[in-house]
Amino acid sequence: MPVIANSSYRPPLLLGNGHLQTIFPALFRKVAGVVYRRERIPTPDDDFLDLDWAATGSRRLAVIAHGLEGNSSRSYILGMVKALRTGGWDAVVWNARGCSGEPNRTLRFTHSGATEDLDTVLAHVLATRPHEQIALAGFSLGGNVTLKYLGERGSQLDPRIRKAVAFSVPCDLQSGSLRLAGRANQVYMRHFLSSLRGKIRAKMPRASGKIDDRNYERLRTFKDFDDRYTAPLHGFADAEDYWRQSSCAPFLINIPIPTLLINARNDPFLANRCFPVEEAGANPMLHLETPSSGGHVGFITFNKGGEYWSESRTVGFLNSP
Repeated sequence: MPVIANSSYRPPLLLGNGHLQTIFPALFRKVAGVVYRRERIPTPDDDFLDLDWAATGSRRLAVIAHGLEGNSSRSYILGMVKALRTGGWDAVVWNARGCSGEPNRTLRFTHSGATEDLDTVLAHVLATRPHEQIALAGFSLGGNVTLKYLGERGSQLDPRIRKAVAFSVPCDLQSGSLRLAGRANQVYMRHFLSSLRGKIRAKMPRASGKIDDRNYERLRTFKDFDDRYTAPLHGFADAEDYWRQSSCAPFLINIPIPTLLINARNDPFLANRCFPVEEAGANPMLHLETPSSGGHVGFITFNKGGEYWSESRTVGFLNSP
């Protein structure tokens, strides 16, 4: 499918900058009216995942994946859940390991290629719920996991899974990681590393000396973190091997269902290789939309209903024939 060059998104006056689009919702957006019911499910490696349900009895369900160090309570997730319910969908948000308010049991944690956890969630949903149509939605890291899962499954995807939407996806993890290591993005890098240190410290009492945070302050980039923690804990040789195996870009050609990928051109987290123009041109199921503005998981809109453009765009895509 050709790239959707003429996106309908227009940023509010004075909020067109990518950094402002990224930071403003995280600091100032409040979304009311979403009430969850939590369900804990086991994983095959004797760990757990926490699912937060917002269901009203629809026959259609959206399964939502959050971004790095996010969870079901982030405003971009709450806004999407609220919009989906208004649009006639039930919603369930799966909190990645260690992101639901309680440390997970195993040494491993979430990472950008952890499609086995999404598979566990979907197997549970498909086996225990009556929904006739399933859609997938993912943001940033969760978007990479979602798109990689779809490409991995290909023709073997359960036929009840009909459509997918992903926003602000670092389709090429190496170039995205290098972009975030740049000087202009140091505030984000420090935030992520600080938050991830909390996850490491939470694991240490159960780790029997296998991991620690000694000299953690020397870590400056995702490469530093992934070389020290992500790669060895999850069976990768090093950060580069982890990025290569976990990036969704090589899997996009095999996505078998209508899928909308929206990456803003002014996203401060995304490098050029995160805009898969060739892959979209080669797969008629992949719709790539690249608005000039939007930031990272931003796409701010001011209106009476408080619904952001990304949420309206998602519901419109999922509800289209």
